[in-house]
Amino acid sequence: MLRDRIEGKWIDAFAHTFRLCEVQPGEIVAILSETQSRQINVHLAELALQAIGARPFHIVMPTPRLEAPVAVRSTGSSHAIQQLEPAVAALSSVTFIVDCTVEGVMHAPETPGILKSGARILYISNEHPELLERLKPDAALFPKIQRAREMLSEADEMRVTSAAGSDLTISLKGIRVGGNFGVARQPGQLATWPGGTCSSFPAPHSTNGVLVLAEGDVNLTFKRYLESPVRLVIEDDFVTRVEGDSFDGDLMRSYFEAWNDPNAYGVSHIGWGMNPAARWDSLIMYDKGDVNGTELRAYAGNFLFSTGANPSAGRHTLGHYDLPVGKCTITLDGVVAVKDGQLQGELA
Repeated sequence: MLRDRIEGKWIDAFAHTFRLCEVQPGEIVAILSETQSRQINVHLAELALQAIGARPFHIVMPTPRLEAPVAVRSTGSSHAIQQLEPAVAALSSVTFIVDCTVEGVMHAPETPGILKSGARILYISNEHPELLERLKPDAALFPKIQRAREMLSEADEMRVTSAAGSDLTISLKGIRVGGNFGVARQPGQLATWPGGTCSSFPAPHSTNGVLVLAEGDVNLTFKRYLESPVRLVIEDDFVTRVEGDSFDGDLMRSYFEAWNDPNAYGVSHIGWGMNPAARWDSLIMYDKGDVNGTELRAYAGNFLFSTGANPSAGRHTLGHYDLPVGKCTITLDGVVAVKDGQLQGELA
């Protein structure tokens, strides 16, 4: 367990990130947190904002009652705001929001309206600040992420294959293209720190095939490396079979089934990691309470496959898996973007 002590270097890391978000001296900034938030990150956000001359204030929500049948981890679907109109009004009145909620408000029901007001939101992932320090946003990565977004927007089909047996086809028509730069600079933009991904929400009736999670791939909901293969059969956007006579297969089936919700089996976002500073092996170095797993979403060359909420398809659920899969080849209309887990061409 790492110590929760304010360090000057961590204030510097937060200030660096806020400057890349183009936070200005005198800008009024809301820090959104909840009673179960990682308090050291809330404090660091306040100190760093003050250090660059911004004017922060806090909105602290009581962490809501757990209504899910199982533990909820790393969903991006925080219910912390709880449709409380004065809180929504306050968040909609500022130009920059630091999101320190436990799960993040990416898929929260209040978020579209807040972003529509012109606010930009940076979710500071629920990580220990040591990890955030190591993965400060790098402006040199932004043009590559932008190019990856353009490639995704221009293509009609993505195909994902691997030596482990994956063969997945995703129609990109009508896709909602995103990409996490790790900073939020434009009005209406939401980003997560750590960042460095190109991702998207496929439209309905887009995804079919097989995805094989091999030994060493990661189930971030469990914060666990797989020790044996699990084969996901995906038909018309939904996981219809979870194959694998193993502990890993049993865990995935059990968590899926616990939701008793068909949408938990649906395809959420897909994409790939682009951050060369993020490491596949880092999860083994941290206690589970010190890490949220966002780094492994971003490690360069992984195919990021997720199940659960998909606003493009009108599916909403707290049931969620984030599954960074290594050593895949990703093609866009036959053009190779990632080969055997390595970024190619101008993305490398």
